[in-house]
Amino acid sequence: MSGRIFTGKDLVKDTEVSADVCVVGSGAGGAVLSEQLASKDLRVVMLEEGGYHTRSEFNMRESWAYPALYQEMGNRATDDQTVLILQGRSVGGGTTVNWCTSFRTPQRVLDKWASDFGVQGITTAALTPHWEALERRLHIREWPLEAMNRNNQVLWEGCGKLGFSRGLIRRNVHNCADLGKCGLGCPIDAKQSMLVTLIPDAVEHGLDVYANASARRLLVEGRRVRGVEAQILDASSDTPTGVTLTVRAKTVAVCGGAINSPALLLRSGLTGRGNVGKRLFLHPVVIMSAQMEQPVEAWNGAPQSAYSHHFIDRGPERMGYFLEVPPLYPMIAATVLPGFGAAHQSLMQRLPSTQVTIAITADGFVPGDVGGTVRLGDPKERRVHIDYPLRPWHWEAFRDACEVMARVQFAGGAREVISLHASPVRLRPGDDIARLLAAAPWEPGRVRVATAHQMGGCCMGKDAEHSVVDSSLRYHDLDNLFVVDGSVLPTSLGVNPQETIFGIARLRSADVAASVA
Repeated sequence: MSGRIFTGKDLVKDTEVSADVCVVGSGAGGAVLSEQLASKDLRVVMLEEGGYHTRSEFNMRESWAYPALYQEMGNRATDDQTVLILQGRSVGGGTTVNWCTSFRTPQRVLDKWASDFGVQGITTAALTPHWEALERRLHIREWPLEAMNRNNQVLWEGCGKLGFSRGLIRRNVHNCADLGKCGLGCPIDAKQSMLVTLIPDAVEHGLDVYANASARRLLVEGRRVRGVEAQILDASSDTPTGVTLTVRAKTVAVCGGAINSPALLLRSGLTGRGNVGKRLFLHPVVIMSAQMEQPVEAWNGAPQSAYSHHFIDRGPERMGYFLEVPPLYPMIAATVLPGFGAAHQSLMQRLPSTQVTIAITADGFVPGDVGGTVRLGDPKERRVHIDYPLRPWHWEAFRDACEVMARVQFAGGAREVISLHASPVRLRPGDDIARLLAAAPWEPGRVRVATAHQMGGCCMGKDAEHSVVDSSLRYHDLDNLFVVDGSVLPTSLGVNPQETIFGIARLRSADVAASVA
């Protein structure tokens, strides 16, 4: 019997439903888990705070996409406004708006989780059959070199000339038309997001999805969770309608991501012995903009198809980073490019010839790096508070990465490279890049830092005194509560996270299913 997808307008009075498993969140973790559970004939109900949107609405306009598909309308940030946080919020979660980049979890990361956190059973050997199955279903394969857009070509060619290692990115797309608007929702369903793959698969097996349903509280009795209480939101205004949806469930899986999952636990009085909301990792990103002689038009073509992991391991005392490029849509470009007035207008006028490279830093590996914190504020406000202090190792990595990116961009043909400081550093070929960048203000708020990858907050580990969930993803102090998303990662990854989350969710779905009594 097929399930259904409900939206806020479908619930006009307080409603109670029952399920074997209630899954809170519909992104990489929640969708994979729901598909696996529903295929085992379990009764699964999924709650998603965001709306249900399909390709007919994906008009490739930023003015529509950010309010409809992103947390806080694309304006989520750390409390001090130092780090801009891009995070999905709709049916499909981040997979609806990410740029399709798919990497398996690096061996060195899995080794660290096992040695430092006592994580058991999450190994390359255990994950590989799940990755292989998902790669077949989601059509994950390398994007061909001959189809690479100019934005990525600069990174590819620059790394090649400088002798830096480089590779082609694998993407979860099928019959892709190379439109380049992946971050705004795919208008032809070529992106194999959870919205068009595993969620529909699960619905065919009986999954019921409730969009515009904001999970506010887990209903806890003793050592068990009895259900989830959610507020129904008006789809147009995103405000509570006054209707409550209560899901009575034998097992609950929280899959809201690295910020919303710890927030839900905290609202429910679950602190994980003080560990919930701790060890938040953001893969902080710094950016360098380059002016090229020929058009780049970085809003067209596959957003990410080239990468370099040459600098991911810089030794135990220094933060590593990896290089990719982002798509350059006009609205997001206007928010990140530096300057005011005429200076900013000049940069925007040159957008067609602008190439941008990003360095994504791998946090959680330098000794003493405990990341940031998710916390609650006034009970009346819905906003989650995010603290992420930038420490000396961040600033050292940022400076080094910006120097490397400038060298790559010049090797790729740039005639000018511009840092994203409030007062940008402008570099020309032949300049002393290291000296000029060293003189720039490397301080919070003086240089643009962003993130599209959020991890941690409900750390996985063997010791309940220092983690939130065990290696099966079960909450240490409750018998039937699981957390299945990027929040369980004990460190960041040093690669884009979606395939790691896919694999872990599919691997641990058997543990969730076994808990249903």
